[in-house]
Amino acid sequence: MAKNLIFRGAATALITPLNESGIDFGKFGSLIDWQISEGIDALVIAATTGEGSTLTDEEHKAAISYAVERVAGRVPVIAGTGSNHTDYALSLSRYACDAGVDGLLVVTPYYNKATQGGLIKTFSMIADAATKPLILYNVPSRTGLNIEVDTYAKLADHPNIAGIKEANGNITSVADTARAVGDNLAIYSGNDDQIVPILSLGGQGVISVLANVVPKATHELCQKWFDGDVKGSCAMQLEYMPLIHALFSEVNPIPVKAAMAAMGWCEDYLRLPLTSMTDAKKAKMLEIMKGHKLI
Repeated sequence: MAKNLIFRGAATALITPLNESGIDFGKFGSLIDWQISEGIDALVIAATTGEGSTLTDEEHKAAISYAVERVAGRVPVIAGTGSNHTDYALSLSRYACDAGVDGLLVVTPYYNKATQGGLIKTFSMIADAATKPLILYNVPSRTGLNIEVDTYAKLADHPNIAGIKEANGNITSVADTARAVGDNLAIYSGNDDQIVPILSLGGQGVISVLANVVPKATHELCQKWFDGDVKGSCAMQLEYMPLIHALFSEVNPIPVKAAMAAMGWCEDYLRLPLTSMTDAKKAKMLEIMKGHKLI
């Protein structure tokens, strides 16, 4: 078992219900309660899907504090606290720890990027300052930067770095990473289309966009694997592939915001530079959702 394991199974990379006035905490609270009632294993707050990059500092902190209070220990709460501004990432990470989160999701620095040595120093500095364990988030398609296997191997020795959300899409790289880090880091899929492949390499679950829409099914997909029902888990992965493709047919979180609005959980409201889903892709996604009896 990986050290400092924060959760096992499916964590929802939760949307943040927004409107013109800011965060709609009424809908946010109802959404959190529903997710937990559906059996989700953990919640990730104010990260990429939660539009952390366009929340104000006050909103980001308020979302984290509110989620911790609303969840009230029912499932682990993980706060998105990464930034390309290291001092801000440190400050936000300290705030989230003081607010009572169970873990931090820290993305690689974007735009300014970094060398692998810079990544090691940055992640180590944040991990040193935090009182809760870190999950490193590798998503080269967004950041222009990939965490290399040797870098993971070095970071795995840090006692407060507990896991990886891996979204580089390279299964060979994930296999090499799993071999290099052993039980020192929990590996979570960062791509919903690769949950089972990463579980097959010893992964501990997924940090999921899909789970916003179908939290119970995403939990069950992972649980079937852990229970030894490999065939059942694979069948669920394949069953939900069309919906997964629809949810990523435009940049996340544009489609999932439209999907959750159709289900009544939020307004289809995003902040620029994000804009609402195009009509044709939205219509296709809604048809798939109707097939799953979600709307």
